[in-house]
Amino acid sequence: MYDLLIKNGLVYDGKGGEAYIADVAVKGEKISKIGEIEEKAKKVIDAKGKIVTPGFVDIHTHFDGQVTWDPYLRSSTYHGVTTIVTGNCGVGFSPCKPEQRDWLIGLMEGVEDIPGTALHEGIEWDWETFPEYLDVLEKKPLAIDVGTQIPHGAVRAYVMGKRGIDHEPATDEEISLMKEIVKEAIKAGAYGFTTSRTEKHSDVEGKLTPSITAHKRELVEISKSLGELNQGVLQGISDFYNFEEEFDIFKSMSKESKRPISITVEQQDARPDWWHQLLNGIEEAQEEGIDMYGQVPPRATGILMGLTATLNPFLFYPTFQRIAGLPLEEKVKVLSDPKTKQKILSENPVSINPLVDEIVTSYNKMFRLGDPANYEPDPDSSFLSEAARERKTPQEVAYDMMLEKDGRALIYHPLFNYQPGDLSLVEKMLKHPFTIAGLG
Repeated sequence: MYDLLIKNGLVYDGKGGEAYIADVAVKGEKISKIGEIEEKAKKVIDAKGKIVTPGFVDIHTHFDGQVTWDPYLRSSTYHGVTTIVTGNCGVGFSPCKPEQRDWLIGLMEGVEDIPGTALHEGIEWDWETFPEYLDVLEKKPLAIDVGTQIPHGAVRAYVMGKRGIDHEPATDEEISLMKEIVKEAIKAGAYGFTTSRTEKHSDVEGKLTPSITAHKRELVEISKSLGELNQGVLQGISDFYNFEEEFDIFKSMSKESKRPISITVEQQDARPDWWHQLLNGIEEAQEEGIDMYGQVPPRATGILMGLTATLNPFLFYPTFQRIAGLPLEEKVKVLSDPKTKQKILSENPVSINPLVDEIVTSYNKMFRLGDPANYEPDPDSSFLSEAARERKTPQEVAYDMMLEKDGRALIYHPLFNYQPGDLSLVEKMLKHPFTIAGLG
């Protein structure tokens, strides 16, 4: 008798072939049989109309804080994820000196928009070093498997203090100390070392991530500490504004350490074709024997905006700035006044930086989130399209929509890897011979 029998499901077995209808039998902790199964089982699940797959491995998450208080790692467990990897993009909470805790929370809040209040209330700081952090995780009753990487931002701050946070160059002594800390982490069980070189990543005060200007030598030397152990992976993200120079840094990290490296690949409107250049560079590196990969988000990297979110399309308008700090109910009341609406819509917003400006003004990529949420919206449902149909400005459409649900309505903005008219964009990325799915 089997312990578990899953009947009549549409099976995707993970081998890349076509899906097929089958039963799946489990005994103990292993799948015993796949096919047409008549034997009995202690528990039977009728999966007709459902998909049955192996558990998903999400190699790019930011559960570094949540993993210390939420054993279910929600919402990943809701989506069939059975293994997650944290510590990506050079942000995380270890190593950490006690006086740096607030700053590290502020960095995570700024980079990933994870509320600082949740992190302050949820994290119990029972560690300083990375091995101590792993010891804390080891004691947690986790529902899924968790691997974590050591983040460059935390390492830099731990070794260099404010100098590291302020983007100053590391001395030879500081680089040696960072190498030892990373090596210690890998020996203790860290999966790898990660870094960030993108203007998209800044702390809650708007200050760019500490690793963005780190010198090539610093990154290569730290990477070599993994090579000395012949263990661990490297991960990074960059804007690649100076492609040749930036790509050379990541390429050298992998070449000098002889360790695999993955780099985030995203299409963005400001430079719609640059991802081809990145994938071409990765392919050329592979031909040279360098183990480089592109890490592709399989769904658009999206942002939620609204009165209850960090951003909204009118956040940088002078009149809105004066009421931004009001409680939601009062804010809705003020914004519902036709005179306030007219005044805001007649103003010009303050420019923050190119990326933020793009986010809050791209009405062709703003959509009602919907209920249930729709993360793959049709371009015809954008605020720009809606405005054309209703003979309004897209700003008017956004303004009125933001006040729906007593000010709790949300706007979905698929920032990266969303290209209307080219629905095969992500498929092309994922079918490249040297890409993997990440940021699931």
